[in-house]
Amino acid sequence: MTAQLLSAIIFILMFILIVMEQVPRHIVTLGCGAMMLVIVFGLCLKDAAGAWEAVSLGSIVAPDFWYSAAGSSHSTGVNWETIFFIFGMMVMVEGMAESGFFRWLCIAIAKLVQFRIRSIFIMFMIISAVLAMFIDSITVIMFLAAVTVELSRMLKFNPVTMILAEIFCANLGGSATMCGDPPNIIIGTSLGYTFADFISNTGLIALVSMAVMLVFFYFALIRKMPAGAHGSSCCPAPRSVIKSARSFAVSIIIFLLAVVLLITHARTGLTVSTIGILIAALTLLFAGKNRWHILKCVDYKTLLFFVGLFIVVSGLEHTGILAWLAGLISTASGGNLHIMIAIILWGSAVASAFIDNIPFAATMIPVIKTLAATSGVELPTLAWALAMGTDVGGSATPIGASANVVGVAIASKNGYHIGWGKYCRILAVPTVIVIAISMILLFFRYL
Repeated sequence: MTAQLLSAIIFILMFILIVMEQVPRHIVTLGCGAMMLVIVFGLCLKDAAGAWEAVSLGSIVAPDFWYSAAGSSHSTGVNWETIFFIFGMMVMVEGMAESGFFRWLCIAIAKLVQFRIRSIFIMFMIISAVLAMFIDSITVIMFLAAVTVELSRMLKFNPVTMILAEIFCANLGGSATMCGDPPNIIIGTSLGYTFADFISNTGLIALVSMAVMLVFFYFALIRKMPAGAHGSSCCPAPRSVIKSARSFAVSIIIFLLAVVLLITHARTGLTVSTIGILIAALTLLFAGKNRWHILKCVDYKTLLFFVGLFIVVSGLEHTGILAWLAGLISTASGGNLHIMIAIILWGSAVASAFIDNIPFAATMIPVIKTLAATSGVELPTLAWALAMGTDVGGSATPIGASANVVGVAIASKNGYHIGWGKYCRILAVPTVIVIAISMILLFFRYL
């Protein structure tokens, strides 16, 4: 009982400190992870084996960590597959950014539609969703929002609503694939789901939702934008933003290789950790003198954040807190599968609107595994509900996802302040609509 109480206190403390944002979040999770190992596993449980399992370093040297025809081998503790994969994608994205790929893509699309503002709005929404399927949404918004502001100055329009729509579509697009959003990476590697599993399940929901959102945003925002293309003669030529033709071509080839490897990894047996390291190695190999700059730009703080987070969640799982939470949800639903899915979907969405969706998703995975084992509902159904809730729910508020924070910050830096009122007024309704669509499709397809 003491171990359960202390593990719960450490977890709550971690969440409070993350929300307060007074201490860097990687310091918070690493500190709380250390407390979990020393206080809970060491002093209370006196379980050295449990502590070693929580750190899970032994999994890295296991053969099925790198190659496994049966899928993911991860069970509990630090999910090093997630860490290695995210590191690889970070290196690849930095290489693409270094070559000028993102600015070239945005300006080329604007030129393709002859710099018509409404057409740019629609195309940038689509490209935001598509890129976010394969690249971290933070990176997508970082470059897309910056280019949107740049174009707004040249074409004389207010970029705020366009940036907000791009943020929403990045979060929605990220829900479609295993590598699109960190919660999906955690869900996929923890439960052994493949890229194809996500595409055929959450991908279908995201596709239907995206079609509805294009119509919604057209009537709510796009048609209010000016239709002209004043100042298009001032826009740079797409080719002019490419820093190196060689590095540009190489970055595209490596990106396409990453997509192919992810799509086929269930057949090839290559785990996502292997894919991540391979893609990182190729990027650095062809980067030349820029390889050290690319490595320097990798967000190591986020990787450390994940390590500490997984240790804390492992402590909750080991002491039985998560099994208790699963029982609570099962009792609240009365055994009704529709209510159970609705609780997970809407609960994840509401929670993710106000707290970081990454720790929430990591915490809920053992919960839905227990629910599936005790209630009779299929685990994949609960997993897709969790994925859609955590991925899309964060769109509702400025702090719900990292992409939101980055997009609002870029707009503010360029003189366009986006307060809570304006943000929520524009994006809260579409968030509710997409969660409702997700619930209907989950009910219709799986129950």
